[in-house]
Amino acid sequence: MASSTLSFRTISPFSLKPATLSTRSSSLATSSTTSLLHFISSHSSLSKSLKLNTSSRHSHLSLPNKSFTCRSQAQQTYEAQQTYDSAKVQELRVYEINELDRGSPAYLRLGPNKLFSLMSLGDLVPFSNKLYSGCLQKRVGITAGICVLIQNKAEKKGDMYEAIYSFYFGDYGHISVQGSYLTYQDSYLAVTGGTGIFEGVHGQVKCQQLVFPFKLFYTFYLKGIKDLPQELLSEYVQPSPVAEPSDAAKACEPHAVLSGFQD
Repeated sequence: MASSTLSFRTISPFSLKPATLSTRSSSLATSSTTSLLHFISSHSSLSKSLKLNTSSRHSHLSLPNKSFTCRSQAQQTYEAQQTYDSAKVQELRVYEINELDRGSPAYLRLGPNKLFSLMSLGDLVPFSNKLYSGCLQKRVGITAGICVLIQNKAEKKGDMYEAIYSFYFGDYGHISVQGSYLTYQDSYLAVTGGTGIFEGVHGQVKCQQLVFPFKLFYTFYLKGIKDLPQELLSEYVQPSPVAEPSDAAKACEPHAVLSGFQD
């Protein structure tokens, strides 16, 4: 009788080849995915929801291309206030007085009538006068500029000039203006800019001729700057041909001048 021997060998689950496990896992995954897609496609509303959620879930993972700045509520409030203040009109009043001690004005006759006493188109008038606060209690600086004669108005006993000049306020900075200057009536000139606390300023200035060419009164209507210091906003003396600065301001005493004023 023939006999046969049976041998048994225990196979460990870890001895399976990786390819076998990978194939089975892939098969299961494919089967599960196919079933899930079939289920989703039969429920269109669920499909749309999943698309939205997937988009939403991953959108926040993308990094922004540009940098950004976080602003506090206080900063935003301040910026809004600055925007509002930039439209605010501030009035500033000063007297310009020629005290006949600066050799001003000078007359440069360049026009066709230069051989005659009558001024004509193109004649230049450079000038520099003393500048006082509207209350006439402080010397604030000087004016400096030039006028070009445009037309003689014989019927009005005056002239029309194109003027470019500046008002100097010591350490506070200066304001520049330009426009038509009339010797026989009030004029309005454009404020074209400034320095110091007047940087970025715009607006206009009213020029009142009190005693030509010795005494003028100016009212500035200024925009685009921060609030002016109280030192420049004191009560003013009503414009008058007889208005005069205080003795202390004329003498440039320390308490009656602006810091760093030009003389």
